[in-house]
Amino acid sequence: MRIIFSRKGFDSAAGGCPSPIVEGRPLSLPIPSSRPTPTTYGALLGRTPLAELVCDLTRGRLTAESYCHFDPDIEAERRPRAPGWRGALGQVSAAQGHLRKQGVGPGDLFLFWGLFQTVERSGSWRLCGAREHRIFGWLQIEDVERTGTDPEPTLRRHPWLHEHPHVHGPWSDSNTIYLASQSLSFRPECRGWGVFERGLRLTAAENALPSTWRVPSWLDPMTGGTGMTYHPSHRWKRSAMCQIAARGQEFVADIGERPDAMKWLTRLFEEA
Repeated sequence: MRIIFSRKGFDSAAGGCPSPIVEGRPLSLPIPSSRPTPTTYGALLGRTPLAELVCDLTRGRLTAESYCHFDPDIEAERRPRAPGWRGALGQVSAAQGHLRKQGVGPGDLFLFWGLFQTVERSGSWRLCGAREHRIFGWLQIEDVERTGTDPEPTLRRHPWLHEHPHVHGPWSDSNTIYLASQSLSFRPECRGWGVFERGLRLTAAENALPSTWRVPSWLDPMTGGTGMTYHPSHRWKRSAMCQIAARGQEFVADIGERPDAMKWLTRLFEEA
């Protein structure tokens, strides 16, 4: 199995601010789209109004009418769903080329992470506290659709994808959609996609830069771990610390059948 640490959601470049942590729960905000998509922020449903959060946190630069790139699509509650719907993730260009080069495919697991900050509400939503990187969701791959520039064959096979942004072009030949498995191979009682209630903080400490991660020993190559792509030796520090690369969306760790990594995954789904 490969674990892909996949960077998603708002940050200083995409959206202009972190995604919010509301009452301890990380809510990843989909990045804005410069072209029309099937989804606006106002169309996203759920127990917390994302459109209001987006408008307040961006000081009105984005509104309920703004188009967003709603991907990964891993929260059933966010939209009315067609029969057969399941989680999906689209990727394209250099990031997809990296996933292909690493052999990512069925059985591999995306762990989605992003930049987050606690919010409070006093009339309007505002950010407070320290910024951090946090894992917020997952998707285990069952199928890989090489959608390319023509989405029609993909839609014939999977009509429930009709609102996914990667079936609404234009996209390049590299356009690919990863479809979730019905359940996790290592924890069959869990769906193959979803979001964590609390997630997992990756940033090492309150006063650390968000990109300074404390990592498990199975990942740390300094202690016999797998390492991950985009992170050569100089990024790994003593005491299981890693300075995360600013470039790159998909960091791949090939864990094979390592029992220590599988134990870490099991604990993540029990606790997060």
